[in-house]
Amino acid sequence: MLTFHMDYFTQKNDQWRVEDVSLKSIAEDIHTPCYIYSQTALINAWNAFHTAFKEYPHQINYAVKANSNLAVLNVLSSLNSGFDIVSGGELFRVLKANGNPEKIIFSGVGKTTAELKAALEANIGCFNVESLAELLRLNTVAIQLKKMAPIALRINPNVDPKSHPYISTGLEENKFGIPIFEAIEHYKQAATLPGIKIKGLAFHIGSQVTSLAPFLEALDKIIALIEKLKAIGIIIPQLNVGGGLGVRYQDETPPTPEEYVTAILSKLNNSDLTIHIEPGRAIVANAGVLLTRVEYIKKQGSKDKYFAVVDAAMNDLIRPTLYGAWQDIIPVNPGALHQVPERLFDIVGPVCETGDFLGKDRMLSIQEGDLLMIASAGAYGFSMSSNYNSRPRAAEVMVHQNAYQVVRTRETLADLVKGERIP
Repeated sequence: MLTFHMDYFTQKNDQWRVEDVSLKSIAEDIHTPCYIYSQTALINAWNAFHTAFKEYPHQINYAVKANSNLAVLNVLSSLNSGFDIVSGGELFRVLKANGNPEKIIFSGVGKTTAELKAALEANIGCFNVESLAELLRLNTVAIQLKKMAPIALRINPNVDPKSHPYISTGLEENKFGIPIFEAIEHYKQAATLPGIKIKGLAFHIGSQVTSLAPFLEALDKIIALIEKLKAIGIIIPQLNVGGGLGVRYQDETPPTPEEYVTAILSKLNNSDLTIHIEPGRAIVANAGVLLTRVEYIKKQGSKDKYFAVVDAAMNDLIRPTLYGAWQDIIPVNPGALHQVPERLFDIVGPVCETGDFLGKDRMLSIQEGDLLMIASAGAYGFSMSSNYNSRPRAAEVMVHQNAYQVVRTRETLADLVKGERIP
């Protein structure tokens, strides 16, 4: 039996609570499906990274793609967090949530001219440039705006993160970054461009990385590159080591933020580099759950196997379908409250796809009407949700101590057709 690993979601008197609020009471008020986040969990997860650096100069840039709700961003902004963005929409969100533009890093392989312009006009802290074509376009836009674009080249170190291939970003075969063997020539060119100011170097090897070895292998290559650049007069003041630190969903044993940061700093030998990191999942994954209700219990075929059809679906949480991801599924009102034997279930949704499942082969004591908590859903849950099958997206709720607020209202049927026209 696993020890539950979401510190602010606890069971008390046969009821699951987030901080001091009953999940059942939230479901009764807000209905299901809904995402629920612990504000205290967010704050403590961010502080774990910040504290690990001690006095070493650093900036934590929360990866907005993991969870872009304005309330989440505002909590992190209040901690003086930086932000890693990958689109103009994320730039808009961070600014609306009172994020400091000087602490925004713009990553991503496909920045449009309009996005480059908007980010320059907002005076963001740095562009992580991912190709020569992007570098040249950014230079042109900066000159047109009479600005200097602060840049780091994102270098692809060709290191295998040993994670799911869809979230690997540091291999030569991936679309991200500039191959490490081309880095020096690209930096030489950047140094000649009148609209470009070299501010640093960046790399990122992937997501849900659960071992220090790939991080350190990549860092060794990058440190050697920085020394080569220094030898030809190109000084790198800041190093962005990316994000990707994994979390525990089932039985993973990822490094703690302190272990991760300590390992990075040990490689730098008291250098004068300012370190930037981009944690996303490691801050929000275990700060949130998806709450759903069992609609039907269905037995299919001759095997002793059941389906629990719930009101959440792959459009609400696509990670199990897209990545084969495992997330704990826990009855909010345990079986002790009703005498139902444990049976083997697949937890499935109403979407018209066989791939619509939230978990398979789970031994549960549940019946129709029960609430289920899909654990570790704070990252890449709502942010990857959709309106597939014309399903309104779920509500989002933020809990702090003994109170909660709806931080995104549930979409309505009218919202589904907003902006559409019959010609």
